[in-house]
Amino acid sequence: MDNPKTNKITDEKVALAKAENYCAYQERSQQEVRNKLYEWGLWEAAVENIIILLIEGRFLNEERFAKAYAQGKFKQKGWGKIKIKQGLKLKKVPDVLIKKALLTISGDDYLKTLERLLEKKDKTITEKDTRKRQYKLQQYAFSRGYESDLVLDVLRKGVD
Repeated sequence: MDNPKTNKITDEKVALAKAENYCAYQERSQQEVRNKLYEWGLWEAAVENIIILLIEGRFLNEERFAKAYAQGKFKQKGWGKIKIKQGLKLKKVPDVLIKKALLTISGDDYLKTLERLLEKKDKTITEKDTRKRQYKLQQYAFSRGYESDLVLDVLRKGVD
C-alpha cells in the first residue's frame, strides 16, 4: 500500500470534491492547488478545468488568499513586508495582488510589531558593545523581512 501510485485520482469529479475540501480547510493560492492536483496524478486539461471550477465556486480566490497570507504571517509570525512579499511571490501570486495584500497591514501595527520584536530580541543579546549590539538587532530585523530605513529609524530612537 506504500506505493504512491495507488492514491492517484483519475476521475475529475472526485478530484474536484477533494480539491474543494482542500480549499475549504484554509485559503490556498492557485499554484498550491495546481501542485496538489498534479500530485494526485491529474493531467493538465483536468487541472486547469478544476482550477476554473474552484474559482467559480469561490473555493479559490487569489486576492483573498494573498490578504489572508499577509495578515497571518504578520500577526502570527511577526514577518515584515519584504518577507511576506517573497512568500507570496514563491506562491506565484500576481504583483498587483501582493500590493493589495500588503496594504491590509496597518502602519501603526507594523511599527509596534517591529519595536516589540526588537525589544524582545534586545533582552536576549549578551553583547556589551553598543555598536555590535545594534548590528545584531539590525540583522535580526532584516532577517524577519523589515525594511532597512524603518529598522534604522526604530534603532535610532532606541530600544529600551
